[in-house]
Amino acid sequence: MRLLPRSAFGQTVFLIGIMLLINQVVSYLSVAFYVIKPSTQQISHLIAKQVELALPAELEPPLAAALSAQLQQKTGVKLYDEAEALQHGLAEATYYGYFSQQLSDALQRSAEVRISQTDNFVFWVKPQPESEFWVRVPLAGLDEASFPLLTFYLLMIGALSVLGGWTLARHLNRPLQKLQQAALQVGHGEFPPPLPEHEGATEILAVTKAFNYMSQGIKQLEQDRALLMAGVSHDLRTPLTRIRLASEMMSEQDSWIRDGIINDIEDMNAIIDQFIDYLRHHKQEEPQWLSLNELVNEVVQAEQVQQRQIATHFDPDLPVIALRRLAIKRVLNNLLENALRYSEGDIEIRTGFDKAGKRIYLQVRDYGPGIPEHRMQAMFTPFVQGDEARGSGGSGLGLAIIKKIISTHSGEVKLHNHPQGGLVVTVTLPLKTEL
Repeated sequence: MRLLPRSAFGQTVFLIGIMLLINQVVSYLSVAFYVIKPSTQQISHLIAKQVELALPAELEPPLAAALSAQLQQKTGVKLYDEAEALQHGLAEATYYGYFSQQLSDALQRSAEVRISQTDNFVFWVKPQPESEFWVRVPLAGLDEASFPLLTFYLLMIGALSVLGGWTLARHLNRPLQKLQQAALQVGHGEFPPPLPEHEGATEILAVTKAFNYMSQGIKQLEQDRALLMAGVSHDLRTPLTRIRLASEMMSEQDSWIRDGIINDIEDMNAIIDQFIDYLRHHKQEEPQWLSLNELVNEVVQAEQVQQRQIATHFDPDLPVIALRRLAIKRVLNNLLENALRYSEGDIEIRTGFDKAGKRIYLQVRDYGPGIPEHRMQAMFTPFVQGDEARGSGGSGLGLAIIKKIISTHSGEVKLHNHPQGGLVVTVTLPLKTEL
């Protein structure tokens, strides 16, 4: 079990808390040894003097009784035997070994001290074990609040110190939180504005400047790549169009050649479209509150294929979430086209709502040969195809496009082979998607 927090913020607060705890212990011991201990020694010395006055051994009994009466009148100190002492509060008094030891040292003989409290503290002193008398010594001005005041003071100082340390640690770690959020945005294909380069310590400022430089470099590379692919696709479509026009003018004797050329041109156009789809910045589309059931129904109606059945199982309680309509429809189209292309049986589409996980999910299942387990994760890599089981058609960008779009919605895409055959693609989307 880890005791030290993993985050820098938690470690900073933990370190400050440990330092403050040590400081509090040292402060408490210092006060105890240099303030409380001298005070209790002084109290014990004063009580010892009053006890000696209350039990003068060298005076005659009449004179000793008169002196005890005079002492009681002036100071409140009174002498009781065991029975009288129990009646006047000794039974409620608590034994204190610390004061007993101090008073024994002051009287130069073994003494027992008990303390009770009414309006003030009352010390009951038995000068020696064999004595049958108790000396009652009231101490005015020493109330119970005097002792917990020190504890309250130390607790307040500790709480204020921890609060100050927490505030300082939060201030130091706030730039790191902004850096984390910006890094997640870049990972999802967004390019946030440059982070402020004047917050935090010098080390954090250096990291922030490096991140801003990296983010701008990635943004420029993305723009250059998009421009390159747009230019290449445009330049490729022009000769393809000329080739198609020329093939249309071929004679009927060469119709088989013409049809082959047209099919190849259509395949090349489809591959170019997939390249553009992969490079397209799906974040440019504004999200809307949409029902996933309705989007699935639209795509299914548009993709109806003869002699192929597409069964849908919709969750009627599916909540609406913020989605980019065209992007999600592109996901659904790709999933359905893959299922139709790589299988020959029926297709099943299912939606559901995971209340515990606060997310909705979509499952598309076909009855094809599936994908080998060792190739599952690689299928989301661009230009990777499931050649071993699902054929070699297409560009290998279908699942990569799906993963990219779902990632911009903070969702997940998973593949698994159904125990009864076929591949199942599961898409999960959180209810509160940060778009």
